[in-house]
Amino acid sequence: MPPNGAAIPPPSPGVRRGQEHPALTAPLCPRPEGSPGAREGGWVAGGKRGVRARHARAVRGGFVRPARRRSAGGGALPCPAHGRASLAACVCEKNKRVTNCRVEEGRCRCDAIGSGVTVDCSTLTSKCLLMKAEVTGSKSGRREKPKDAIEDTDGLYDPECENSGAFKAKQCNGTTCWCVNTAGVRRTDKHDADLKCNRLVRTTWIIIEMKHAERNAPLNAESLKKFFTDAITSRYQLDDRYISSVLYENPYITIDLKQNSSDKSFGGVDIADVAYYFEKDVKGQSIFHNNPGLNVSIDNEEVKLERTVVYYVDEIAPEFSMKSLTPGLIAVIVVVVIAIVAAIVVLVLTRRRKGKYVKAEVKEMNEMHRGLNA
Repeated sequence: MPPNGAAIPPPSPGVRRGQEHPALTAPLCPRPEGSPGAREGGWVAGGKRGVRARHARAVRGGFVRPARRRSAGGGALPCPAHGRASLAACVCEKNKRVTNCRVEEGRCRCDAIGSGVTVDCSTLTSKCLLMKAEVTGSKSGRREKPKDAIEDTDGLYDPECENSGAFKAKQCNGTTCWCVNTAGVRRTDKHDADLKCNRLVRTTWIIIEMKHAERNAPLNAESLKKFFTDAITSRYQLDDRYISSVLYENPYITIDLKQNSSDKSFGGVDIADVAYYFEKDVKGQSIFHNNPGLNVSIDNEEVKLERTVVYYVDEIAPEFSMKSLTPGLIAVIVVVVIAIVAAIVVLVLTRRRKGKYVKAEVKEMNEMHRGLNA
């Protein structure tokens, strides 16, 4: 066994007897000054000829015959970066809803709570995995549900995610199922489990609408545009070509994000994920690790946001029936229909009365004529 106790893998084909095993050619790692076995510069020597020389001895049956392990002062470890995963812990700055964080290939990777899918902490985590982690946390009591969460597709629900982190086109809650877009938003009526969702429809346009608190003077439109453009490109890593516009109509701020499937680069962030992170940030529910959220400051003046609404536009129109309309809209439609029907009834009755009056007048005139002729 090598000094660190790890098994030596068999040599690659072509390794001849007496050759040094590839696993032992890894560079030696530095140790802190003053540690056992450390020489000047912090490198472990491991004796006169060094550790590698001691392990590059005769081979029996295709395997390196390891030398006897020396005292603690003579051991050395190959660097973890040499084709191995480091066991060092790390912090996932872009997602606090993770566990089992470790450094792999120089990057911090963690397991998403609820799904166990490995996420790369150098970029944004997909909305589907974030929602699943949030629901899992709520169920286990680790965190409370947001006040604005509802048990419907228009709010927080427990999604089914692909291994890539994308939403599955068909989402179900028990025996009730529906189809969603790439942002996880319901785009059909709810049906039974036989519902067919042929593909995951892409959301190509996201509108983020915010309303700030009442002010004595309006904000500077150019400064506002620069602030949100810089925040989206730096904090959420979205290319500025996907920011279609930042419009200010006092007191409303509207940000348009547009991204077709052909535009999205491989490995790049999705506008649906950016919108989810952004919405959580402005509501004080930041997903970032140890981060209070996005502090909106225009010209060194803090701006308080009262309301944030996100709208989604898909590349294919949603498929809703009358059953999916909100009670308020249905009430308006009913009132309009009743008004139209009432107007028609009044018109018909008026015409009937007018017709009866004309008929009576003609009858009386005929009787008068008959009386004069007699």
